[in-house]
Amino acid sequence: MLVNSNQKHAELIKTEAKRLGFLSCGISKAEFLEEEAPRLESWLNKNMNGEMGYMQNHFDKRLDPTKLVDDAKSVVSLLLNYYPHEEQANNTFKISKYAYGHDYHHVIKSKLKELQEFISEEIGEVGGRAFVDSAPVLDKAWAAKSGLGWIGKHSNLLTQQVGSFYFIAELIIDLELEYDAPVTDHCGTCTACIDACPTEAIVDPYIVDGSKCISYFTIELKNEIPTSVKGQFDDWIFGCDVCQDVCPWNRFSKPHKEPLFNPHPELLEMSKQDWKEITEDVFRKVFQKSAVKRTKFSGLKRNISFLD
Repeated sequence: MLVNSNQKHAELIKTEAKRLGFLSCGISKAEFLEEEAPRLESWLNKNMNGEMGYMQNHFDKRLDPTKLVDDAKSVVSLLLNYYPHEEQANNTFKISKYAYGHDYHHVIKSKLKELQEFISEEIGEVGGRAFVDSAPVLDKAWAAKSGLGWIGKHSNLLTQQVGSFYFIAELIIDLELEYDAPVTDHCGTCTACIDACPTEAIVDPYIVDGSKCISYFTIELKNEIPTSVKGQFDDWIFGCDVCQDVCPWNRFSKPHKEPLFNPHPELLEMSKQDWKEITEDVFRKVFQKSAVKRTKFSGLKRNISFLD
């Protein structure tokens, strides 16, 4: 009977996740991530987090969900597609596709809240927390453990059916469920992402030196961008999609169905000259609800000037 209820509850949650627009949903047991612990420690010891000091905080919590949610039993991992219907022109300054529309934190948080309410209504009093890239949770590791894909050589989660252009979120809850099994790695001998990285940030298969990544320089770095990487940014001014764009699995990407992820009409029309002349008013109008706000107007101007 217990096994049946675990299975039934897992199916209920997955069905509702699909109804809410999530691409897929996988469930894993909330336990210490033994395999990830030495990898994370080694990555931090080599200072691959650069100036992202927050990555060194809460080491134990990153690896153990029971330290984030009392009596945690299950990690429900969810994927939400953001692959756009239209992309920016080829001859302009580029921003990462995930930032085209509304800030994903807000979009996903409201969906997770609905899912939590559904669980309480249908299953009963279930304690837990929702996470969207805003707490010490190893999203990709949990998604892989939940069978939603494998972590590719570019360190992003990959699936055979839809590639990698999606957000990952979690519900960590104190309800025991039926758990999914991980899938196998399908990168094979391909090194497209490693070969294409403009700053050679993928230092080994499956290891990305965050302090060399264009996304780090254009979003996380608060100081001046070092001149040693000048001429290597390939017109990226916020984030970078190169390793995903060249991945063969992303030929299966399909446009999202979330209206809030559609870009501001002016964004797709902006030329390099428009970017260079962008005013704070235009920045506020075009990126009012976008993740691009993270770099602030001054940060975006810095990134644009660096490419001149």
